[in-house]
Amino acid sequence: MNKSIRGRALTGTALALAISTVLTACGGETSTSTDAKSDGAASATPAVAVEEPLVATFDGGLYILDGESLKLARTIDLPGFNRVNPAGDEDHVVVSTDSGFRVLDATDQALTDIEYKGAKPGHVVRHAAKTVLFTDGTGEVNVFDPTALSSGRKPAGRTYTSAEPHHGVAIELADGKLVSTLGTEEKRTGALVLDRHNKEIARNEDCPGVHGEAAAKNEAVGVGCEDGILIYKDGEFTKIDSPDDYGRIGNQSGSDASPVLLGDYKSDPEAELERPSRVSLIDTEKKKLRLVDLGTSYSFRSLARGPHGEALVLGTDGAIHVIDPNTGKIEKKIPAVGDWQEPLDWQQARPTLFVRGHVAYVSEPGKKALHAIDVETGKKITSVTLPKSTNELSGVVAGH
Repeated sequence: MNKSIRGRALTGTALALAISTVLTACGGETSTSTDAKSDGAASATPAVAVEEPLVATFDGGLYILDGESLKLARTIDLPGFNRVNPAGDEDHVVVSTDSGFRVLDATDQALTDIEYKGAKPGHVVRHAAKTVLFTDGTGEVNVFDPTALSSGRKPAGRTYTSAEPHHGVAIELADGKLVSTLGTEEKRTGALVLDRHNKEIARNEDCPGVHGEAAAKNEAVGVGCEDGILIYKDGEFTKIDSPDDYGRIGNQSGSDASPVLLGDYKSDPEAELERPSRVSLIDTEKKKLRLVDLGTSYSFRSLARGPHGEALVLGTDGAIHVIDPNTGKIEKKIPAVGDWQEPLDWQQARPTLFVRGHVAYVSEPGKKALHAIDVETGKKITSVTLPKSTNELSGVVAGH
């Protein structure tokens, strides 16, 4: 597997080739892509394997790109609003579609027959060599080993069904315990913990509006609340309160290299769409919460972590704000895209940040562009122009 872009910038030759690559296409196809059927199945034409592929969604389909050059390898037609997340191995990406979760072989550029059907497919979580899917419309949780996807068949795995369907999330820990949210379609209240046999061993319902999850160093798991964050670590729940009566942490990003979680932070319950300028840093060891003012707003697709645990936030000022999670200091701002504003509809496109290794990939829908930036140096590695504006952005990420 080509690891060059994961750990360092491109060589001079590769960089020159990448920069000189300007993709032009008609009808969403390129000379390197093959026709795709309307159901998303690729044609019988053999595809050349893509190295460390990226997957970007657009209105009506998926783009699969080479992770080093950003060259568009294939376009797959897939109607509806689709979401993408790493499956957890070197080849696959999970696509959330209207009918459920579908598994895309991004390396070979084709949707597989592996599907987890169910209304409103939601969060995809990777942790401790397991991938967990939560289907909001049914409350079903599916856990599997992502390395088994290479067989082409649905992996044997664990299932659990929540007491009530809700917009939830679940994560399996290294010892087999499953942390899963509690709630109904009308109200979400907290989280519970199940043993390997799905027997409940702990719960906490002091987390109104529970949403999102992230894992920090030493397997401290956080789920967001409308008044703080709930931490599960070493067999116990701990609630960390927000400094405001309403201080919602709904999206989080964690790193095995840091005990500090990065979260968003909203404090206006009456806003149609609050465009926050503060982020939260939650120390899972000291059980403390710190707020950092960026001086610019951001969106739920703006949070990521760097290779050493750095907290990364893509601001509407167009810069990636690099924050020391231990001190809250903004160490640098990396220019990435032009100024932008978060749209009112959460399904509408906006610049999105996806980080893999030392490389930050940033989409710029207004210019139909995608950029690769070295997190360490802050230098732009390469950029590409795509046939259509993209929405979500992800890629293969092996390991946890």
